[in-house]
Amino acid sequence: MRAGAALWLGLLAAMPAAAQENGDLDRIPAMLENAPPPPAASNAHGKYYAEDAFTLSSLRGTLAVPVPPPSSSRWVNRTSLDAYDQWSLDKNLSFTFSDRFNLSEAEGIGFPGEAARNDLREAYFTWEPVTQTFVEAGRINLKSGIALGFNPTDFFKTRTGVAQASADPSSLREDRFGTAMLRVQTIWDDGSATFVYAPKLHTPRQIGGAAPGWIDPSFDQTNASDRFLLIVNFEAGNFSPQALAYHESGRTKLGLNLSYPIGQSVIAYGEWAGGSEPDLIAQAIAYGKATGTLPAFVPVLPPTSTSHAFRNDLAVGASWTSVTKVTLNLEYHFHQAGFSGGDWRNWFDTGAANPAAASELWYVRGFAAAMQQPMSRHQAFLRADWQDAFVTDLELSAISFVNLTDGSGMAQFAASYNLSDAWSVGAYVGGTFGCRRTEWGSLPGDASAIFQIDRYL
Repeated sequence: MRAGAALWLGLLAAMPAAAQENGDLDRIPAMLENAPPPPAASNAHGKYYAEDAFTLSSLRGTLAVPVPPPSSSRWVNRTSLDAYDQWSLDKNLSFTFSDRFNLSEAEGIGFPGEAARNDLREAYFTWEPVTQTFVEAGRINLKSGIALGFNPTDFFKTRTGVAQASADPSSLREDRFGTAMLRVQTIWDDGSATFVYAPKLHTPRQIGGAAPGWIDPSFDQTNASDRFLLIVNFEAGNFSPQALAYHESGRTKLGLNLSYPIGQSVIAYGEWAGGSEPDLIAQAIAYGKATGTLPAFVPVLPPTSTSHAFRNDLAVGASWTSVTKVTLNLEYHFHQAGFSGGDWRNWFDTGAANPAAASELWYVRGFAAAMQQPMSRHQAFLRADWQDAFVTDLELSAISFVNLTDGSGMAQFAASYNLSDAWSVGAYVGGTFGCRRTEWGSLPGDASAIFQIDRYL
């Protein structure tokens, strides 16, 4: 794809980050959510399918801050071959593999060099040297956190997005690039402990730069620094706490996950992470300069302090499930490094007064999307899901993000239906709302519609 097109397509879709359909939507985990599965039986058959997803998008006519070229395509068709499987190699040794090959068609995409893309999501060995102790090595999609719309403790989510149709963050977590790592976990009756080391394998890739080669594993996105993570799970009455300590590039973050059942139908949960870091603007400009995307002499725009301070991330919410298979989730998200109301005013005022600064201003937003950080300090998230809606095998769902400062937001409605064991169809309709000088109303993408069909093999 032409340089920068992936960045603007992500903004056009008005999604918090790249996400993938067919995810696990039950995200309130048990205490041992991250425990490796036992080795698969030798005759097990994984999940293989072919998929086609066609997207039509409409663009806003005028923007408060124009998006730099190249312009995004109003239509995209993606044809994919997807594979997930696990093989037992020995009594205590297994191998897991997850991969997707994509062939895309859109305006401005060269064929075949820019149209073809292979996404190696996972490829790792699991060894159980002693009972309830697991050693894993390879590319692993490590997921942390119990919230749905924003996961402060999901430290390995940065730059992991792959081709997607759904904007649901739950799907994103299930279908994304893993990180090359060594993971050791031990489990006991009332808890577990996990240690992770992810080595630096490559210098970081530019955001919005030239697309990688079709078979490039993108380790310059997932393994651009040395990272360490310690996770401890334990039982404490009706609570299921999980404590985390994360270290990367000289900075440390701490995290905590808590859930608590309220009656038979409601689960309350909270997720927190905190550590010393600059705000989102300073992070983005520093990253752009370090990777050569932005010249070293450019000022920090919008204007902000580049100093480090202890900053908090928080997601609190509740899940309600009915006997009719309807699940509702409502969450509040706080991202202290994100844009305040003043930052948004500066962003729009700077873009209006100096159109030449538009590239840098939009780079900050592209950085947030790639790192899967919320743009704004305060937001709400709503998700509704109804399985077997009206008829068996029909699933209806809806998500929405709302900026609590300016009232703008995005929403996507989805429907999927299993025609048979071999065929399923789905549709996604979404859009953004808000005035021109709001977070979501300033995006180039106004609305989109996606039709998807899957053939299971």
